[in-house]
Amino acid sequence: MGRLFGTDGVRGRYGSDLTDDLARELGRAAVVVLRRHGAEHVSFVIGRDPRVSGVPLEKALAEGITSGGGDVYLLGVEPTPAVAFMTVTVGHWSGVMISASHNPPDDNGIKFFDAAGFKLSDDLEDEIEAEIRSSSAEPVEPGRILDLPEDAPDYVGHVVGTALAPLAGMRIVVDCANGAASVVAPEVLRRLGADVIAIHADPIGTNINVACGALHPEVVAAEVVARGADAGVAHDGDADRALFADAEGNVIDGDQVLAASAVAMHEGGSLANDLVVATVMSNLGLRVAMREAGIELLETPVGDRYVLEKMLERDAVLGGEQSGHVIFRDFATTGDGLITAVRFLSLAASRGVSVAELARAMRRYPQVLLNVEVRDKHGLDGGTGPVADAVAAAEDALAERGRVLVRASGTEPLVRVMVEAETESEARTHADAIAEAVRSALG
Repeated sequence: MGRLFGTDGVRGRYGSDLTDDLARELGRAAVVVLRRHGAEHVSFVIGRDPRVSGVPLEKALAEGITSGGGDVYLLGVEPTPAVAFMTVTVGHWSGVMISASHNPPDDNGIKFFDAAGFKLSDDLEDEIEAEIRSSSAEPVEPGRILDLPEDAPDYVGHVVGTALAPLAGMRIVVDCANGAASVVAPEVLRRLGADVIAIHADPIGTNINVACGALHPEVVAAEVVARGADAGVAHDGDADRALFADAEGNVIDGDQVLAASAVAMHEGGSLANDLVVATVMSNLGLRVAMREAGIELLETPVGDRYVLEKMLERDAVLGGEQSGHVIFRDFATTGDGLITAVRFLSLAASRGVSVAELARAMRRYPQVLLNVEVRDKHGLDGGTGPVADAVAAAEDALAERGRVLVRASGTEPLVRVMVEAETESEARTHADAIAEAVRSALG
């Protein structure tokens, strides 16, 4: 068995990569490990997205936790950030989200949060895996499945409370991806006074992320134009992402949201240490905009967990990814698509401008991304050879007017070639040349 935990928990095809038996063992092992780290009595809140497989996985996970002596509070269908929020505010030792986020409906995943609402460290995940392999279960008094207290914190109310201004007078289309946001996302926007048109908000367990949501922002963009709306927002299956569309049907990505939010927070004095965290895949335009605004931009590998690690290390309050994972650390411990939607839309409302005008906080440089199939994705030449020569030639030609990034995929036998330039044709010319060098050397 290879390492179970990836960059975002345990994830894979239900019934083969992720089974009920594995979920049961994960639950039991998590109780053992957390107790080993000082928890006298361990309790968990469990949420899930609407996938068909979420129900049996929830049952198996709860059985594993209670067999290990832990208590369980079942939240039912909730966004991932709601589980992190409840973990912290109700005071449990851990939260668990059953979701494969933006993956297809046949996939699922299990992701743990610690008592502070952050994803478990690699060390704790390794301990859980070791406990599963050891099969060292000892008889304990079983735990219980409990109801949440009546005075449990209100996640929707928390999200609404992050708004900078009401949304009265705004007509907003929200694409819920037939996922965990299907009820709460429209409710949040309506509470803020918006005229809300909800689409893909009818989850049946098999239609999550299918031709909708943050994976297909062009869908909400077209609906905004068709409905004469002011803006659109698209979430993914577990609602930790948000992408936007303006009234003209232009898609607004996570980099543009970061740029607009950073500049506004910088001007208002709430951008701690005047820095923002993004990934190496962020658009060159974000780097240029931050430099011109006098804001430091820190880069991390791709993945919201790496963004958060750097934010905690440098005490940053804003970070995110081009894909729409944005972390407002004053309000959340993880990427929260609903908070991102509220902050961005209410920033426009507070300034009396359109979301298109907010998006102009940065110029988005044309970006060409090519995926090259290779025999060995680890075979990049490390600074020498034909691939390095092709990269150097592109960088010399682009100078300060563009950017090149070549990296191995973390999950597939691919090398990803990304080039940004002032024009798409220029970016494509250099990307094609580098991709051909990769293909010749490694294909």
